[in-house]
Amino acid sequence: MRQPSLDAIFRPRSVAVIGATERAGSVGRTVLRNLVSHPFGGVVFPVHPTRETVLGIPAYRDIPSVPGPVDLAVIVTRAPTVPDIIEQCVEAGVKGAIIISAGFRETGHRGAALERAILERARGAGMRIIGPNCLGVMSPTGGLNATFAKGMALPGSVGFISQSGALCTAILDWSSREHVGFSAFVSVGSMLDVDWGDLIYYLGDDPHTRSIVMYMESIGNARSFLSAAREVSLTKPIIVIKTGRSEAAARAAASHTGSLAGRDDVLDAAFRRCGVLRVDHLSHLFAMAEVLAKQPRPSGPRLTILTNAGGPGVLATDMLVANDGELAELSEGSLSALDRVLPRHWSHGNPIDIIGDAGPDRYAEATRIALDDSNTDGLLVILTPQDMTNPTRTAERIVDVVGESPKPVLACWMGGADIQAGTDVLNRANIPTFDYPDTAASVFNYMWRYADNLRGIDATPSRPVDAGDVTRQRTAATVIDALRPMGRTLLTEFESKQVLAAYGIPTVATVLARTVDEAVARAGAIGYPVAIKLNSETVTHKSDVQGVHLALESETAVRHAWSVIEAAVGERVGPGHFQGVTVQPMEQLDGYELIVGCSQDAQFGPVLLFGTGGTLVEVFRDRALGLPPLNTRLARRMMDQTRIIEALKGVRGRRRVDLDALEQLLVRFSDLVVDVPRIRDVDINPLLASPDRLLALDARIILHDWSVADADLPRPSVTS
Repeated sequence: MRQPSLDAIFRPRSVAVIGATERAGSVGRTVLRNLVSHPFGGVVFPVHPTRETVLGIPAYRDIPSVPGPVDLAVIVTRAPTVPDIIEQCVEAGVKGAIIISAGFRETGHRGAALERAILERARGAGMRIIGPNCLGVMSPTGGLNATFAKGMALPGSVGFISQSGALCTAILDWSSREHVGFSAFVSVGSMLDVDWGDLIYYLGDDPHTRSIVMYMESIGNARSFLSAAREVSLTKPIIVIKTGRSEAAARAAASHTGSLAGRDDVLDAAFRRCGVLRVDHLSHLFAMAEVLAKQPRPSGPRLTILTNAGGPGVLATDMLVANDGELAELSEGSLSALDRVLPRHWSHGNPIDIIGDAGPDRYAEATRIALDDSNTDGLLVILTPQDMTNPTRTAERIVDVVGESPKPVLACWMGGADIQAGTDVLNRANIPTFDYPDTAASVFNYMWRYADNLRGIDATPSRPVDAGDVTRQRTAATVIDALRPMGRTLLTEFESKQVLAAYGIPTVATVLARTVDEAVARAGAIGYPVAIKLNSETVTHKSDVQGVHLALESETAVRHAWSVIEAAVGERVGPGHFQGVTVQPMEQLDGYELIVGCSQDAQFGPVLLFGTGGTLVEVFRDRALGLPPLNTRLARRMMDQTRIIEALKGVRGRRRVDLDALEQLLVRFSDLVVDVPRIRDVDINPLLASPDRLLALDARIILHDWSVADADLPRPSVTS
């Protein structure tokens, strides 16, 4: 749900600076000077307890003394004074506040208590707060500079939001040198109230903003961010650089999925789901804002590279392929057309090396042919200045040919002063230029990933509840609720498979045996060979206690397996952890071992996993993450992110797995996770996938502790 408008912060008619002072070098003086030096069309009220004027402007001892209405209060006083100041602002009808002051949660429990006191006073009054511990806010298109930065950002079309005030000042200095303009320039600080979602929504509605660029250290309210980003990214690019990739995620020892779903990987999955483009380097942040504003989105990852020198083409190719982009395979028609216009020794493939003596017309003809090829999703044109090269005229001819092409075109004019006029021609025509070919290839990879992210935004399923849904929910609830009186949170394999079967996930037939004689009888009824596995209400990984015995051919083998399991459990964890075994038919394992799972993320709630399974699942780490709920389209996107998908399609004469059936299984698994929030972790490992069937051979379900009330259980962060 959207919060009240932020107009009071970005478009105030009057601003009070609480803590304004004339002391040289002080924050209060700088904020006041910035406000009055860059007219925003409103009035400024310095607030100081004793002075009659500050910087020659009439001052007032407190907010109640200000003679007119105040839209925005900028607070720069000591942290302990802020809660009472906020209360005065609320009583005076102030609708927005920027708390620049530091000394809050970053200082410990006492500072966190001050923040709670601020929220208590502001809650219910409709006041919106940015900060605390921030640089402030600029609205360059409106002339507002409510910061203590040195200077004012240039007006432009980029909305910039940062959690780092120091980075804001560095970006401000860089942008002035590079002539990059902003529609908004926001330091969010601790995000006590106004968060990413609020600002994304606001800038999404702002007619001056064409793209949103963010420096993020923490996600904050994940649901707010995802909801806003999914809506706004359909019309305006959102580009994020997020620090902290190397921070190790907390490992859930009881779950394979928990050990594989690192926190940063979950964030990547969330960005993909809501259409946000994540970049790896600060230098790419604003480059992508420019590129996405100037060029159409590619329909896929296939790039054609056109160059007059082989080396730069190879550099671009290496970077492209290393990051999952693809070299376009030129059609026979394109190859024939290029043969007619290029010298006999051209490369006859992609990269299209048109030879070092290429002139403007040769560049133009090759560009036209490359863009017309249906196998091409985008084009990179590289020029190195040879003696016979005319960089400026070549750029002009490229512009003529590209025109309103629906495919993105990037350029790399390599060199110095000789190529500057040519790059100016390209940039004026909205064809982005880059100094190095590998940089341009990286940008193209960002572009197709961004386009792919956007295609998934409208795929969020809406599930009408039918009788089948109710039945399977009741079946799963019956199994799970039976554990509540015992306080048990680990389902046995038998119980886990009952829950999965309720959701239409095929499981291998499994029967319980409480005694060794019962195990022998069950095996005889099933027919040899059989598999014997530990049945335990506490042991999560059966293999760790020799709890899995396969392909048993006789009664003697079953009795031996029983004794080995019972002894190993008793020795390693205690006899009370052995509740017999399960007996299963020995299935033909001609297929691929997959893993399907779910674990909990502290910010995003349940996170789904799909990938290569088996006992070495954590070694191979071939997996993709996603956020529930899924439909078949989203399920397929997860599958396509793994390496095992190529084997599932059929390799070396082997028949393909039924990928449609696998998609449906992932959707039903997602439904289970959404319908039964009491489930904390689920592993199906392995899920046997063969051309003839899908079969869950083993399963583990772990519940949230029963002390957690149903209303407090984590829910999916993506809503339909």
